[in-house]
Amino acid sequence: MKKANAKTDLSRLNPRQREAVVSEEKRILVLAGAGSGKTKTLLQKIVYLINDKKVKPSQILAITFTKNAANEMLDRLIISADTSGAYERLIFDKNLSQEEKNAARLQFSRTYKWIGRLTCKTFHSLCYSALRNYGVNEFDNKFKVIGDKKLASAQNDKFAAAETDFEALHKILIESCDNTKYLLKLKRFILDYYIDKIQLESNPHFERYYDGKFYTSLKGDRVKSKSERDIADWLYRHSIPYQYEPKINIKDFNFRPDFYIPQANLYLEHVSSRSYSMKNKEEQFQKGNKTLVKTFESMTRDTALFNRALERIVKGRLSANYAMEAALSFEEEFKYYHEDVKTFCRQVLRVIDMVKVENLKFADIYKKSQKDPHERIREFYQLTKPLFKQYNAYCTNRSYLDFNDMIIRTTALLKHQPEIREKFHKQYRYILVDEFQDVNSLQVELLNYLLTDETQLFCVGDDWQSIYGFRGSEVDYIINFNAYFENAKLIKLNLNYRSANNIVDASNEVIKHNKYKVDKVIKASRRSKSKINIYAADSEEDAVTYFIDVVKALIESGQNPEEIMVLYRRSKMFYPYRRQLKKENIPVQGKTIHAAKGLEANVVFIIGLTEGYGGFPDIWLDDRIYQVIKKAKHDLMLEEERRLFYVALTRAKESLYLITEKGNESSFLNEIPDKYALSFKSNFKPFVDKVTLCPKCQIQLGDDYNFCPHCGMKLNTT
Repeated sequence: MKKANAKTDLSRLNPRQREAVVSEEKRILVLAGAGSGKTKTLLQKIVYLINDKKVKPSQILAITFTKNAANEMLDRLIISADTSGAYERLIFDKNLSQEEKNAARLQFSRTYKWIGRLTCKTFHSLCYSALRNYGVNEFDNKFKVIGDKKLASAQNDKFAAAETDFEALHKILIESCDNTKYLLKLKRFILDYYIDKIQLESNPHFERYYDGKFYTSLKGDRVKSKSERDIADWLYRHSIPYQYEPKINIKDFNFRPDFYIPQANLYLEHVSSRSYSMKNKEEQFQKGNKTLVKTFESMTRDTALFNRALERIVKGRLSANYAMEAALSFEEEFKYYHEDVKTFCRQVLRVIDMVKVENLKFADIYKKSQKDPHERIREFYQLTKPLFKQYNAYCTNRSYLDFNDMIIRTTALLKHQPEIREKFHKQYRYILVDEFQDVNSLQVELLNYLLTDETQLFCVGDDWQSIYGFRGSEVDYIINFNAYFENAKLIKLNLNYRSANNIVDASNEVIKHNKYKVDKVIKASRRSKSKINIYAADSEEDAVTYFIDVVKALIESGQNPEEIMVLYRRSKMFYPYRRQLKKENIPVQGKTIHAAKGLEANVVFIIGLTEGYGGFPDIWLDDRIYQVIKKAKHDLMLEEERRLFYVALTRAKESLYLITEKGNESSFLNEIPDKYALSFKSNFKPFVDKVTLCPKCQIQLGDDYNFCPHCGMKLNTT
């Protein structure tokens, strides 16, 4: 006989978790510290709404950021419902493939129909479904998804584009280069800023290898000045063959004029303040009855005037029927610069992505870019402008949407189609968002269109763990939640169930150095006498040796190798450790800190904790090209690096090892008070030999003296 429907057991929740679950406020932010059970609280909220408040599962929308997070949410709900334990055994079975686990998830979701009726999706999959089902008036609902990977081949999805966004843009760039003017402007940009790097004030590489010839002409010659480069480029654009600095001897000695133009039988010298005296050269030209024309640096200040001067000098000496236009091909012009063209394309794609994420108009960004004092920035956006327009037209023509487009189009759908907006409003009475600290402006705008005054918005996140600013997430949405969602209730989960007290207390002290945050005091539920271990190595080899020795000792003491995690800021930091682990046949878990977010382990090593370039914090201000769209401030970037360090620290449950370099320790280590850590350094050999002195008369004594031979004092030899 079945039991009557019992109330949900909330006895295992702490008071603040319970408050969050039962709260009926319309706007709720659960600000949850690391290890405080925020996802469990969100899941308990779902069960409470269905079981106690009699909310239909179909009225609940749970939004996550990744497909894995959405699947994990479903897994936990199924495990909770499946009292037999069969699903839990299945989902953690290492012998089953991911496809088999996905099939099992689908099967069990159908078995527990209330779970199957829940909408648990990522932002992107929610928008994908909305556009497929209702988006025909906003966009072609047979659209294909385009991304940085070939989704069609990876997922066999008939609605995935057969090309990547890079391939599409590269194709558009090649077509744009059918216009000779655009082609040469692009080549000039690549030569100047990718090859010659003229934006750098000094480049010793070129001084050493190119004998002061810093500039590359469109033809490929290296020349001494920007003015000479402009002359060479003018000749190349007009299909006029030339020789740069040919070695000649007219009568008395060898010398090299700047340019020789065979079709005009003309020698051209460009005179600047750096030029040597022309007197002897001019005498040679006169003796040989050769035509010499001089141009001057002052002429180059006005590009239009300088071009007209070159026309007057050169064109008048060419035959009347000389063809000054020639067809140029992309392949021929860029045959040595394919990788540089790819770099340019990636920069353009990032600009396209940033403009979308920041919800801006490219026309405004372009206008701003043209006021930039740097020529490189102005020229980049001049080259990007037609590509931006053509790329959007190309994608629209082929019914392509990228991940940001799906959010933009869904928001537009809700904005422009009241009946569709009303349908979503009636369907979803409860909207729950996990990891709210990672939202961007597009996602917040979408949420606002999904909400009514009667909808409950339940957001869970931690501003201290906001680490995706480089992808466009904006921590201000969680820090100033009430400014974006009025009359919001703030509930702080401040009890860490994961990490021992020394780890929690140390991480609290570190994050205190951030100014831009919500203040909270996180406490540990677990006690441990073990302190954090900080090892300052003499060298990389010393660091790896220390690491291997500790790992071996941990495994020998019974520690499961799967409960040992190695974290690092950049993947290259792990290479020497991975080589040695492989050599020692030790299985360890190496992850970037970004990839480890949400994970935990009994023992955590954080390596590469050095200061400066290649260390941690690793702060690099983005290229000014992107600063036109969104300015990055050094202080805020440092705060995000510190949040990343906080995330790394709080992955550890029991033991934490921090590996640094002697004399170059990360500044973050100085923020951990001594009472929470033990510092180890390899010992220095003493510079001064040990000397025994008489305590009375300070005369130096031998090691075997019982009495001082000077004052007779008896010595304590025990």
